[in-house]
Amino acid sequence: QVQLVESGGRLVQAGGSLRLSCAASGRTLSSYFMGWFRQAPGKEREFVAAMSRSTMVTVYADSVKGRFTISRDNAKNTVYLQMNSLKPEDTAVYYCAAAYSVSNNGIYRPNEYTYWGQGTQVTVSS
Repeated sequence: QVQLVESGGRLVQAGGSLRLSCAASGRTLSSYFMGWFRQAPGKEREFVAAMSRSTMVTVYADSVKGRFTISRDNAKNTVYLQMNSLKPEDTAVYYCAAAYSVSNNGIYRPNEYTYWGQGTQVTVSS
């Protein structure tokens, strides 16, 4: 069992930066695939970024590539999402998620992840 708690979301102006944190308890995050997803009002939850569990390979949605960075601090059992050059369209509730295993290309799909945090609101004003 893994418990995930996100933090760091807030109101920020366009062009600004935020760092979201996802602190885990119960299990070591390095054993899991870790993903960040987001959901805007009236829209489906969408993939943002993910990291493989052993090789720490990272993947990103095209919409955030070059602006967002996912990273992991094993000593703190925490995953981060550094978000730079924020845009109003980045406004959403951001969730972190963990999966012990994923199918081929499953790292991009929310239903492949077993454990979810409660979400943190990011609002980007224009």
